[in-house]
Amino acid sequence: MNQAASHKKNILTAGWLLALSALVGTGLMSVVNWHSEPYIAYNEKQLLLRSLNSVIQENSYNNDILKDTVYFTDALLGSKTATLIYRARLDEQPVAAALTVVTEKGYNGQITILVGINFSGNITGVRVVKHKETPGLGDAIEIKRSNWINTFRGRSLQNPIENRWKVKRDGGEFDQFTGATITPRAVVSAVHNALLFFRKNKKNIFFQSAVIEKNI
Repeated sequence: MNQAASHKKNILTAGWLLALSALVGTGLMSVVNWHSEPYIAYNEKQLLLRSLNSVIQENSYNNDILKDTVYFTDALLGSKTATLIYRARLDEQPVAAALTVVTEKGYNGQITILVGINFSGNITGVRVVKHKETPGLGDAIEIKRSNWINTFRGRSLQNPIENRWKVKRDGGEFDQFTGATITPRAVVSAVHNALLFFRKNKKNIFFQSAVIEKNI
């Protein structure tokens, strides 16, 4: 066999080996993904459940809160797309709802907030789930940074009254942060909007047929 033919054979062999390696690698990745998908889905489900239980006490309901859901579109929720609301029930009786409300009025833009509200219209918990506020100032809205977000627990549209749903600098009930008023002002307004939405849609929230969120 001359040198040119040998060189061509080596190239073909290398090509086949490379293709075979790619095929085997793809197959292995597919197997790994197939086996890991249930674990990923389970972990995502547990993370979501922990978030919901941070605003609605786990022992206050016994339904499958991840499947007892309904979609709403309302300007008060601050989202351009439909918002998924989770409904907690005890022995089929309404207990509370968990919903997300979005405000674009943060110092650095959008803030997404999870709010739990019981059937009587009282807040059971609030958590900020996403924001871009300044570290050391606006990030005090996070539970891991301060206890400020817990000041909403037990509040309602009657506590405080309408014109007191503001930070103290604006004549309201809620503390602002030293050097940062815009962030807490945005959060207070958004939580108030969540309560207004709940009052307006309470019956539909709890008595519409459930829709199951995909991948849950």
